[in-house]
Amino acid sequence: MATDVKVPALGESITEGTLAQWLKKAGDTVAADEPIASLETDKVTIDVPAPVAGVLTETVAKEGETVEVGAIIARIDESGKTAGTAPAEKAVETTAETTPAAAESPVPREEAPAESDSDSDQITTLSPAVRRAVLEHHVDPSKIKGTGKDGRITKDDVLAAAQAKDGGTAQQPKAPPPPPPPPPAPAKAPAAPGERREERVKMSRLRQTVAKRLKDAQNTAAILTTFNDVDMSAVIEARARYKGMFEKKHGIRLGFMSFFVKAVALAIRDVPSVNGSIEGDEIVYHDYLDVSIAVSAPKGLVVPVIRNAQAMSFAEIEETIAEYGKKAKDGTLTLDEMQGGTFTITNGGVFGSLFSTPILNPPQSGVLGMHRIEERPVAIDGEVVIRPMMYLALSYDHRLVDGREAVTFLVRVKEAIEDPMRLLIDL
Repeated sequence: MATDVKVPALGESITEGTLAQWLKKAGDTVAADEPIASLETDKVTIDVPAPVAGVLTETVAKEGETVEVGAIIARIDESGKTAGTAPAEKAVETTAETTPAAAESPVPREEAPAESDSDSDQITTLSPAVRRAVLEHHVDPSKIKGTGKDGRITKDDVLAAAQAKDGGTAQQPKAPPPPPPPPPAPAKAPAAPGERREERVKMSRLRQTVAKRLKDAQNTAAILTTFNDVDMSAVIEARARYKGMFEKKHGIRLGFMSFFVKAVALAIRDVPSVNGSIEGDEIVYHDYLDVSIAVSAPKGLVVPVIRNAQAMSFAEIEETIAEYGKKAKDGTLTLDEMQGGTFTITNGGVFGSLFSTPILNPPQSGVLGMHRIEERPVAIDGEVVIRPMMYLALSYDHRLVDGREAVTFLVRVKEAIEDPMRLLIDL
């Protein structure tokens, strides 16, 4: 009996995706819920799991092809199930009954026991990347101690467990050597002197979407940017003084981003329009702050959202940012984690940027750009001193936010960063 593998629902307003890669090929045996392909959508890359166990008999779609939600991309033959299914277990029991001596012989370690229902349930609750790692390395997730948030198992936990498994006692037989690698592709001939070459690479779906959204923002919003600089001395001193105790208590490093998130939460109380948006002929004001944090991922820029940031502590903000950063690197961010957002913070300083004019993230009306910290001479009380300074840039939608409001917002952020006590006494 053949079962069709269809493109799953990809999220609100997303009707199609690009088949990025086949993780299994025709003829391979697959387990139920095992990832067999990866799909690239406008926002994230997700795995397509096998609906049943069996043999992948046919791949209908090709890599790089655009497929719609509900479209058939492969077929699995359930009759091709291998060892580990009920019929196979029955055959083993029959053999054991007819040859009692065989039942007393030890089971070779290479033969993995069939998964229990609880193991199968636990595997299905893991994230796609972690589930794939578990299945590839044949480790038992129930014996892995998760180091992620709330004790969740991460991909690094699985890899560490696999390494520990491979480096066991001397009595444990080693895994068979891997097949020899395929011969390397012939190297390109070196370019002749004066020769000019070009390479054309198709834009990824994520890059196409980013380009379209940024251009739409320029065409729709009246974007204006205002600037200020901020003395980072107080924040640097506070961070140096408390980072050891902070990490010991909360298990996470104290960074600069949490100070800026708290400063933005304080500033929008005085200037709520920066945290609003325009929908048709209406202005929507939010009494909460959902901060989109721009994160550089291997396939492009993503903006996961820290929800209700106005009610979060420094530790909660740092934990959320760290978790999102790891997910962005592993490609495991979900659509829910990137949808919404009422204000954006982007930190080009981590790449060395000194000055920039960030573009709005529609339908938001404000985005704060952070930049690198640089020691510069500044005049204080009639004297020139050297201070660690950072340029701040606020881009805003002038249709909703007036210049006075934008400048006031940026000044409030500057005041909170230069005097962090304001964050504690809500001033």
